[in-house]
Amino acid sequence: MTTSNLSLAAATASASTTHDIVATPAQLKIEGLRRPAAAERPTPYVEVDETRLVRNMQAMQARADAAGLFMFPHVKTHKSIDLAKRQLALGARGITASKPSEALVFVEAGIPSIIVAYPIVNASSLDRLLPAVKAHGTELRMIAASETGVDAVSAAAVRHGIEIGVFLKVDVGLGRVGLKPNDPAAIAVCQKIVAAPGLHFAGLLSHAGHSYAAADADSLAAVARNEAAALAGLAATLKSLGIAVPCLSVGATPTCRGAPLQAVDCIRPGNYVFLDGTALRLGICSADDLALSVVARVVASNDTHFIIDAGSKTMSSDRGAHGMGGNGFGIVIGADAGSDAGVWTLERMSEEHGFVPVAGRSLPLGSRVRVFPNHSCATIANFDSFVLRRDEGEALALPVNARNCQT
Repeated sequence: MTTSNLSLAAATASASTTHDIVATPAQLKIEGLRRPAAAERPTPYVEVDETRLVRNMQAMQARADAAGLFMFPHVKTHKSIDLAKRQLALGARGITASKPSEALVFVEAGIPSIIVAYPIVNASSLDRLLPAVKAHGTELRMIAASETGVDAVSAAAVRHGIEIGVFLKVDVGLGRVGLKPNDPAAIAVCQKIVAAPGLHFAGLLSHAGHSYAAADADSLAAVARNEAAALAGLAATLKSLGIAVPCLSVGATPTCRGAPLQAVDCIRPGNYVFLDGTALRLGICSADDLALSVVARVVASNDTHFIIDAGSKTMSSDRGAHGMGGNGFGIVIGADAGSDAGVWTLERMSEEHGFVPVAGRSLPLGSRVRVFPNHSCATIANFDSFVLRRDEGEALALPVNARNCQT
C-alpha cells in the first residue's frame, strides 16, 4: 500500500467516524432512527432498509479500494446468498464464513473464493464441504492455530484430493482463538503448514474483536495499528526463515470502518452491512446508517412497561459482539405511519416478550414498534427470512440461507 493510499484511507476513516453526526444527540436519536411505516407483515420480523444497506456496502468497498485492499466480507452477519452476491458485484474478491456448513451454502451458490475463519481440529468436520469445493472449483482457505488443527485440515485435504490454503490465526488481543505473535509455537505451526500434504501457507489472519470495547476513536485507531504491527512483525520473522507470507488479513467492523486502514492486504468486516446499537455506541456510524431493525407489536401494558412480541428468541440475549454492548437490548421507536411518540430502550426480555419502560409515553395495544438491536448478526440468525424494504415501498422477502449452519 502506498503512502498516499494510507493517507486517503485515514482521511476516509475520519470522515466515516463523524458521518451525519451534525445534530444534537436528542435530534439524532429521533431523526436518525425514523423510517417509513413498516410493511404489513405478521410480527415480529426483520426489516432491512435497502437504501442504507447499499450505502453501507458501497462505503466500505470504496474504503478498501482506496486503500488498495482486498475485501472478503464476513457473511456470518447476514447469512444471505443475495447479499453476498451484492458484495461481490461491488468488488469483493470473495467472502469469509464461520463454520464449514455455513461455507457450504455459499460454495453451492457459486461464490468463487471463501475463507473459513474457524478452527478445525477434526478432519471429518470437512467431509461435506470439501467435495463441494472440489466440484465447484472454489478457492478455499482456512485457519489453524495449533499443530492439531494443521493435521486435521491436511488429512481432510488429502482424503478429498484437493489443496487448501491455511492461514495462521494470530491472537492480537481478543484472547479467543490464535497464537500470540511472539509465541514460538506460531513459527512451528507455520512451518508445519508449509510442510503438510495438501496444504499451502496462505499467510497470517487476525480478528481484533476487542475493538468492540474501545472507549473512543483514538482507542480504535490504536487497536488497528497494534494489530497490523503484530502481523507485520511476525511476517518479517517468517520471511527471515525463508517462509513467504502471501497475505495479511484483518477483520472487525470497528477497526475497518472507524479507524485508519492499515498496511495489510485483506479486510474481512461483517457487521458493516447492517450496523447496530453497538456500532452506534462506538461512534463508528450515525443512527441514520442503521439498516436492520425488528418490527414488533405491542401486546400488553402495565404501569411501568409496555410489552412487545419480540423477546430473546427474536432479538437474542446478546448485548453486542463478544458480549460488549450497551445498556438494554435495543433502541425502540414507533413503526406505524404518523408515529412520533419518542424513543425507548428494550430493557429486558423473556423468551417471547420484550419489556419497554413506559417513561410517560406508552403506546396503544396493537401498535407496532421498530427495534434497532444491539447486535444485528445475532438477531437475523433467529429468522428464516428477512424483509428487504425498498424506497418505493416494495417489501421483498429474502431467505436467510445459512441459518442454523452450526457444524
